[in-house]
Amino acid sequence: MGFGIEGHRALTTVARILPSAHEWRRMVNSPTLPVSKKVGDPVLRMFALAIVATLIESAPLTYGQDIGGRQRPRFRSGVDVIAMNVTVLDASRRYVTDLDRQDFHIFEDGRPQLVTFFQKGSLPLALALLIDTSASMELNLAVAQEAAIGFVRELSSVDVASVIDFDTHVQVLQGFTSDQAALEGAIRKTAAGGSTALYNAVYIALKELNKTVLDETLTQSRRRAMVILSDGEDTSSLVAYDEVLALAARSDVAIYAIGLLGRETSGARRPNEAQFVLRRFAEQTGGRAFFLGDAKELAGIYGEIKAELTNQYFLAYESDNARRDGQFRRIAVRVERPGVVARSRPGYYAPGR
Repeated sequence: MGFGIEGHRALTTVARILPSAHEWRRMVNSPTLPVSKKVGDPVLRMFALAIVATLIESAPLTYGQDIGGRQRPRFRSGVDVIAMNVTVLDASRRYVTDLDRQDFHIFEDGRPQLVTFFQKGSLPLALALLIDTSASMELNLAVAQEAAIGFVRELSSVDVASVIDFDTHVQVLQGFTSDQAALEGAIRKTAAGGSTALYNAVYIALKELNKTVLDETLTQSRRRAMVILSDGEDTSSLVAYDEVLALAARSDVAIYAIGLLGRETSGARRPNEAQFVLRRFAEQTGGRAFFLGDAKELAGIYGEIKAELTNQYFLAYESDNARRDGQFRRIAVRVERPGVVARSRPGYYAPGR
C-alpha cells in the first residue's frame, strides 16, 4: 500500500524536474517570467496543488477496504451526518469516561441539535504519523524514532496507521496497515537531511486519511487522526498554509501537533510562526498542540496523545440546517455535569450547491 512503485516513480520524477522552494521564489521574482511576482499568487498555488495532487492520485490505494478486504456501504462524515470525537476533562484534567448520551448537548450556530448516534469507548483508529526529517532534526532523530515506535506499539490490532516523513520532499514510507513490525521498520528508515515541507506533508496526509472514509457506515466508522512531529517552520512547501488549513477544517481528522521548538513562557515572548501554525492545525480540528524543549519528553507526549485517543466519545447528529451554502457552521458541545469541559472539532463547512 502507500504510494506503491508507480507513485514513488512519479514522486521521484517530479522531485527531479521541479525547482526547489528557493528557486521558485527566484523564478517568480524574475522580470522575464510572465507570471505574478508573488509566490503566494493563486495561479502558482493552483499549479502547486495540481502537482501534489498528481503525486497522490498516482498511488494505487485500496484504503476503502477493511482489513479483511470486504467493501462496506458508503458513509461521508460532515455531509448528511456530522460526526465528531469528543474529549471530556474534569477540573483536574482527568478524562471523564462515565457519561451517557443524555449528558451531551450539541449546538450548531447556537441552535440545539439532536444526538443521533453515541458511543463511548474507543473506535478503531486510522492514524497518519508524520515525522520531520529535515537536517535540523539530526541530533534528535534517534530519540524521536524510539518515541514514535513506542507509540505505534500501543496501537490496537484493529487500528491502522501510516508513516510519512518529510524534509525537502514528502515520502509515504508505509501505507495504512495494522502490521506494527512494518510500521516500526518504516520509522527506522527515516534519516535527517534537507529543508522542511510541512504543509506538503499535511496536505498529502489529509488526502490519504480522507480516502479511508469512503466505504464506512456510521457504526463501523474509524476515528481519523494525524500526529505531526516538527522542529521548525515550513521552508520548502509548494502548497500554501491557507490551503492546507482549509482542507484540515473540512476534514474530520483530529491533528495532534508536537513542536520540538523550546518551551513557551507565558507573556515572555510572542510565539514564533511554527508554534502558531501547529497550534492552528490542532485548534481547527479538535486536536492538541504540544511544545517541548527536550526530545526526551517525546515518549511522554506520545503517551498523552494515545491516552486521549483511547478515552474519547464518538457522537453524531443530523443538522437541522438544510441549506447547501458552503458556509462554516460552528459546533459547541456541552456536558450536563458541573466542572467538566468537552473538546471537539469547532465546526464544519456545509456542502455547496
